[in-house]
This record gives sequence, C-alpha cells and structure tokens, in this order.
Amino acid sequence: MKVCIIGDSLTSLALAKALVNREIFVDIFLKKKNIIVDTTRTIGISKSNIDYFNKNITNINRLLWKIKKIKIYSENSEKDSIIQFKNQKDPLFSILKNHKLVNQLTLELKKNKFINFKKNTSGKHPAQADYDLLINSDLTHKFTKKYFSKKFEKKYNSVAYTTIINHKKISLNNTAVQIFTNKGPIAFLPISNEKTSVVYSIRLKNFSNDLEIKNMINKFNSFYEIKKINEISKFELSSFNLREYYRGNILAFGDLLHKLHPLAGQGFNMSIRDIKVLLEIIDSKISLGLPIDKNVCIEFQNKTKSKNFLFSNGIDLIYELFN
Repeated sequence: MKVCIIGDSLTSLALAKALVNREIFVDIFLKKKNIIVDTTRTIGISKSNIDYFNKNITNINRLLWKIKKIKIYSENSEKDSIIQFKNQKDPLFSILKNHKLVNQLTLELKKNKFINFKKNTSGKHPAQADYDLLINSDLTHKFTKKYFSKKFEKKYNSVAYTTIINHKKISLNNTAVQIFTNKGPIAFLPISNEKTSVVYSIRLKNFSNDLEIKNMINKFNSFYEIKKINEISKFELSSFNLREYYRGNILAFGDLLHKLHPLAGQGFNMSIRDIKVLLEIIDSKISLGLPIDKNVCIEFQNKTKSKNFLFSNGIDLIYELFN
C-alpha cells in the first residue's frame, strides 16, 4: 500500500506519522524544502484527543500546558466573569505551541524508512495511478482548484492577531480567559508560568495596527504583569466546509476540508477526529484484505460530513450569540 499526502500542514504531518506507524509507505509533497511555521500560533487539544495522539501518532506530553479553568467575560462585565468552567482534578484541555509540534513530527518522520519527503517546486504533481490513496490538504494545489472549489463558506470580516506575552512568573498559570470586547473576542491562553498566548479577533471595520493591538492587550489584561509583548502575526478569518470530500481516490483533508473560527479552538481537534475515522476505515480494509481505494474516501465522507457540518454551524452560532 502506498499513500500520497499533499501539503505541509500540521494535520498532514500528524496523518503521515499515524500512517507510517502502521508501516504504510507515504510520499509527502511539500510546498517548500523547509517547513516554516508561525511561532506565535498555539493550539488547544482536548484530553480525549491527547490520549489518541499519544497512542497512535506520537507522545506530546512534554509539549503540553494544562488548563484547569476557563473564565469568560464581556467588556461591560468589568471583573465579574459571565461563565466559568473548572476542574481541579483533570485538565479541561491543554495548550501547546504549533511550531513545537511541527518540529517534533518532522524530526520523527525524517528518521522513518516508510516516509519520503518530496519538494513540489518543479511543477510536477503526483499521479493518481501511482498511489492507492491521495490525501490533499493544500489549499493552493491544482487538485484543489480542479476538484474541491465548491464549499459552504462564511466570511467573518475579521482579522485574528496572535502573539506571545512574557510576564512575571505565576505559580499556577492554568486559567484560560476569553473576553468579548466591543471590537471582537480576545483570548489569553497560558503556555507556561511566565508566558501566555494571546489571540485577538477584530472586525475589519475596527482594523488596527500592531501598536493599537498592544494597547488593547494592555487594556484588557488584568491578570499578568507584562514584561514584553512579542512579535504580532495576523490572518483573515473565515470558515468553510467542502460540498464534496473526494474525487476518485483523492481525498480532501485538514484545513482544505473544513476551517473554523478560532473562537472555540476546535479546528485541530476536528482534524484529529478525522484522522481517527480515516485510520479506522483503513485498518478495517486491511484486516479484511480489501483494497485501499476510492471506497475509503466514500466511507470517510459518509461518516464525517454531517457531523463536521453541524459542528461548524455550532461554532458560528456561538460567535453570533456573543457578537
């Protein structure tokens, strides 16, 4: 069996690692020779997905910062939270730096004999006939433009700003905070006792520069004694779900398949759940001696499409309720 993965996203690397762990040969086509990842981005992962990741992909415990409380405020609620979640025994979820996980997966994959990294800069593209299954997570690939352009899409007319703040050490920095401001939601997500990730989604009509963002972070921060606000990155916000998940033996995956507003931090969690479903289908085919072909894609769409669509709509509803 041979699988092709197109794209160098975190989801692509995680899926590749899960497949080579099963001794399935994988060619992964990268946009560039070296994978470059934004160091200001963080991701939240639920406990069940962490357990699955550790068992089936790679152990990430050393990368995690556990969150045991969530407090939600509005700009007008002053210091009184409007909603609280807490669990003193088990973490509600964990935060880790995106680039740290990418680096770990990349290093482990490069040592594995079942993986072959291919640089996709010459204009050459993988042939469908060369692989049992092609998995595409590249939003700019020719397969995307040809087969996966039809989608249910929503524009938020917003930009997300991300950064890391260095602050005075806190002995128990394990509370995530979300504040719904008049310009958009801002989240403070701890990643150590001395550092916290900040994600601020601002509507375009309130478009701001880096200095204004720093001023807004200082305005809404009542939790940390900030020493430094690091480099700020930004990206436009939208959400979408593809209408069709596959064409022949080419399967759309990851951020190409669905994209969510970062409000609830569920984008990568949904991708992990998709990896789990896909691997269950592949394992079942192998155990029954059946070929890995377009039927895998058909089963995957049947098992995930409605759930992913409903979940995405749920995130949109939460966004609308607080805005």
